[in-house]
Parts: sequence; C-alpha cells; structure tokens
Amino acid sequence: MFSTYRRNDMVQGMRDELTNHGFVELRTPADVDAALGDSTGTTLLMINSVCGCAAGAARPGVVRSVSVPPSPSRLLTVFAGQDREATDRARGYLVGQPVSSPAAALLVEGRVVFMLHRTDIEGESPDSVADKLRAAYRTYCA
Repeated sequence: MFSTYRRNDMVQGMRDELTNHGFVELRTPADVDAALGDSTGTTLLMINSVCGCAAGAARPGVVRSVSVPPSPSRLLTVFAGQDREATDRARGYLVGQPVSSPAAALLVEGRVVFMLHRTDIEGESPDSVADKLRAAYRTYCA
C-alpha cells in the first residue's frame, strides 16, 4: 500500500502537465466556486485523472488544443480521485453531463456547450483529442 506522500508524489507530474501550461488547479470546493461562480467568458475545465485508458491522451491533447488561438479565456482543472470534494463541486457546474474522468468541458457564460467524455478520448491520440477541442473552440471562442 502506498503512503499518502507516495501517492501524491506519483500524481504530481500529472498535475504539472496541465498547470505548467496555464491551467489553474482547483483543489477545494471554495476554489471551484470562486472560479466557476464567475461565469463570464469561455472556460475550459479539464477533469484530470490517472485513468490509464484515456488520461495519457487527454492531458497532452488538452494542452495541445490551447496552444494556438482561438482558445478559451480561462483554463481550469480539478483532479478526480485526488481532490474529490473539489471534483464533485466542479461536476455540479456541468449540468446535464454524466460523470466522466478524464473529461474536458467547454463552458460559455457558465453553460456547458461542448464536452469530451472519457469514452470520446479512449483509444484516441493526443492530436485527435486536440482536434476535437479546437473544432469546438472555433465555434465558441472565436
């Protein structure tokens, strides 16, 4: 059994993969409410995960998707299975969407307009994930 320190150590790189590229990590319900309570503009919310079936394509795909304009004005992330209360609170803002991780939700003025679920990511390459998100950005962030 891994200690809490060891487990946190193992996922830090997964956190950094997003935060090193401009994503703001929301670790508490209060963080989530402060960030998502402001519904202005466009927001990409990445629900990070250690899921081997999809997370390996999700994180680099999401990062690639925001590397060129147009892209959302705010980049946020929560970590499913690690920051459970924050993730649960964030999912409360994704009205009508099933629970999924990893996942990426595009919100405009606080409303989900596009979402990639784990099933949309599994078996895909990071470039394919990025392309799907960029298509949504061209529609909603231009």
